[in-house]
Amino acid sequence: MLEELLVQEEGKTLEFKESTQSLQSIVKTIIAFANTAGGIVVIGVKDKKKEVIGISNVLLEEERLANVIAESIVPLLIPDIQIQSFRNRELIVIQVPHAVGPFYLKSAGLERGVYVRLGSTSRIADSEIILSLQMLARNLTFDELPCQGASLSDIDESLIDRQLTPKLGDITQLQYQSLGILTKHPAKPIPTNGSILLFANNRIEWFPDSVIRCVRFSGDNRADIIDQLDITASLIAAADEVIMFIRRHTKNAAKIGHVKREDIPEYPPQALREAVINSIVHADYALKGSAIQVAIFSDRIEITNPGGLTYGQTIKLALAGVSRMRNRMMGRIFREIELIEQLGTGIQRVINIYQQLGGKPPQFEDLGTHFRVTLYSADLKQQPLLVWQKDLLALLTMGQRLGTAEIAKIWKVTTRTARSRLSEMIVLGLIERVGTSAKDPHAQFKVACK
Repeated sequence: MLEELLVQEEGKTLEFKESTQSLQSIVKTIIAFANTAGGIVVIGVKDKKKEVIGISNVLLEEERLANVIAESIVPLLIPDIQIQSFRNRELIVIQVPHAVGPFYLKSAGLERGVYVRLGSTSRIADSEIILSLQMLARNLTFDELPCQGASLSDIDESLIDRQLTPKLGDITQLQYQSLGILTKHPAKPIPTNGSILLFANNRIEWFPDSVIRCVRFSGDNRADIIDQLDITASLIAAADEVIMFIRRHTKNAAKIGHVKREDIPEYPPQALREAVINSIVHADYALKGSAIQVAIFSDRIEITNPGGLTYGQTIKLALAGVSRMRNRMMGRIFREIELIEQLGTGIQRVINIYQQLGGKPPQFEDLGTHFRVTLYSADLKQQPLLVWQKDLLALLTMGQRLGTAEIAKIWKVTTRTARSRLSEMIVLGLIERVGTSAKDPHAQFKVACK
């Protein structure tokens, strides 16, 4: 395990410490890991050069460290502390689990002693973050909380009918509570934050930052703006408006078939929709001063939502399909009306779409207070061709039609590899297969019609 850790850089779940000299700093890091997503502290390594220097009197230091952790952190936190050897040097490795807190430094108290992890640093949590951690401890999400000051009259029931009835049928007042549109209150049921966000006729008055800001830049940076639009429509319908804005500012490639022309969007529509809906469902609407942003550049689209990954979540887990919902009520509504298929699969579907196209893989970034998805142009014909692709196209453009076995000999590969490469070139729109059936063993390949 140590060898794997030493090749990594410090980040959200990993930190190196040279020694136990600064116990206070180590304790703060442990608190931040526990509150955020868990992590590992390796002591006995210079963090900049990652030079392993080891620890003298390691048993004594391990005991001192365990005592300080037990005495300094509230509530009680018991990480796994191990002594491990690496090239004749002894290190202390502390594995900190993510747990329900919030955990804080006893000497500083709850208001000033809560730490969270932002990138590779441990920072004091503000009141909003502490509130989020407390809600996590109570198994509540922001969208399930009552919207203070709101009443049933603030909900647009006609909007609920238009958006929910086609999938769920007629909805009764009792179902309002089961869907999380209303929540129990000592006096009478009142709307939740989620229902105001989804169904209020004046959502922006309640949550001014719940707009979706779309911007088209002229190049690959943010220097010059060509067009911009603030989308204030219902969040359920907003994805369609975002897609329309993107279509206006991106190009289509034309593929001419034997019967008709086919327009191929520069960005796969299904991947776009998944990324946009994911940003809506996972945005942190409790954060003030930040909105969902869709930025279109000449070579990519960046979709950024306020709120980094939820507590307990990492990029690795998200890519593996593990879902931790920030907005449970909104996620439930989107799933009921089939805007999302299954929680936790959106990111994987975006990746799969690009894999099938052979395009540059999308990028997912946890920016601490924000989360960003970057989609790259899938205008694949503009990408540089590989040598083996050029070799085949040079032959086919002279009017030749070649079979799989012949092409395998030209490429000096097995027929299995040739079939895989040919399938990829078909997806890219570079060549076409000519045969009597899908399994015709004598099928040949030619240059795709332009």
